[in-house]
Amino acid sequence: MIWQDFADIDILRVDDTYYYSASTMHYSPGAPVLRSYDLVNWEFAGHSVPKLDFGQKYDMSGGRAYVDGIWASFLGYRKSNKTFYWGGCVDFSKTYIYTAPSAEGPWTRHTTLNSCYYDAGLLVDDNDTMYVAYGNTNISVAQLSADGKTQVRSQQVFTTPSSVGTLEGARFYKRNGSYYIFLTRPANGQYILKASSPFGPYTMQQVLLNLPGPISGGGVPHQGGLVQTQNGDWYYMGFQDAYPGGRVPVLAPVTWNSSGWPVIQLVNNAWGGSYPYPNVPRPPRQVKPMIGTDTFAGTTLGPQYEWNHNPDNSKWSVNDGLRLQTATVTNDLYSARNTLTHRIQGPRSTATIELDYSTMRDGDRSGLAMLRDQSAWIGVRRDNGATRVAVVNNLTMDSNWNTTSTGTEVAGAGISGGRIWLRINADISPGSGRQARFSYSTDGVNFTSLGPAFTLNNAWQFFMGYRFAMFNYATSSLGGAVTVRKFDLAKS
Repeated sequence: MIWQDFADIDILRVDDTYYYSASTMHYSPGAPVLRSYDLVNWEFAGHSVPKLDFGQKYDMSGGRAYVDGIWASFLGYRKSNKTFYWGGCVDFSKTYIYTAPSAEGPWTRHTTLNSCYYDAGLLVDDNDTMYVAYGNTNISVAQLSADGKTQVRSQQVFTTPSSVGTLEGARFYKRNGSYYIFLTRPANGQYILKASSPFGPYTMQQVLLNLPGPISGGGVPHQGGLVQTQNGDWYYMGFQDAYPGGRVPVLAPVTWNSSGWPVIQLVNNAWGGSYPYPNVPRPPRQVKPMIGTDTFAGTTLGPQYEWNHNPDNSKWSVNDGLRLQTATVTNDLYSARNTLTHRIQGPRSTATIELDYSTMRDGDRSGLAMLRDQSAWIGVRRDNGATRVAVVNNLTMDSNWNTTSTGTEVAGAGISGGRIWLRINADISPGSGRQARFSYSTDGVNFTSLGPAFTLNNAWQFFMGYRFAMFNYATSSLGGAVTVRKFDLAKS
């Protein structure tokens, strides 16, 4: 549906509009909300978690929070008070619930529960009672108080058979008087539980296992959720592991058999590469494309961007350009604050930034990165009054996300004039050996290749896929700044 990294999907419809929430781990703001009118074309609406306000490590103070933060969480809507609810467990300790009058926000932290609703799904029942299904292998259901602020009751309702293994990623539904908990077996199966009461007893059915998906070379579609259209049709939106690009959403129609179990509509015994356009009203307007050119007009960032950890808001601004003052003295991009990321469009795309580097100071580093646990960048280095464009690769982390290498310059050239265009062409189609290539221009028209291609890491353990990232940090002292005049993302 969207060839970008949007994992752990929760999807719902409110009247004629569809909303979709996803995981973001350590990126801030967290839990993006996407909007669609037809389940096919999607745009950004906002974020449910405006700031990762869960401890100092999310500010890169006294530690870092890589791969912590926003994991599989729920997005729901309660008609009785016209309120959206987002909830998720952070750091395996507390569950945070945010509310908003609209999906666009403003979102505020509504309550904190001292229970971990791991991989949670929300159900607002017909009588307006709110239930949360959650857990790993042992699946529980909690009933919330009438105001959604506290837990009234929690009970384990299902133990996964050893023959299945692990089930998680709960989504909670009610259909024709039956309660359903939709669960994933990572990362190759989907199961569903059914009961006549929210607290069970539940019986289990397999929905899919080792099913080929529509993205060639990708994994098995799984996790995600179910949604019913205005006309009564049902769809399942899951994701495929598609590293190095991340986890990419896919959609298939669903029917229900005479016993009340969902059945995915297959094409040649696989998840279809295409299906008929949904029988829904045509969109009232064209949604904003997920790619294109941004000149940072106005005074706010668009919701398509997320910072690497919480930013230092005193060190950046938007005013017809993105101004990034150095916020950290470090030689490690992974420890630099105010690195601004954008998802990569798959399977292949090109990002270009126009960078005004005229106010950099000695020791500063600024540019455009391919950011993940193995990274590389093209950017400007200023030292001893001179500037050069350089490609740096071999930025690496270990399995605990500690930096193991701050990178090696593999190519460079002297530059002057204060303005440069930096470009990365990235192939993030699933598989090993995918590459990113770097180039630069001094006039915005003629680009010169620089350095060797960078081979991307396609292991899944970092969870998030590669992102394009704009950065500016100091290695000597603060005080320098750059302005990104333009960010352009185009298919290639």
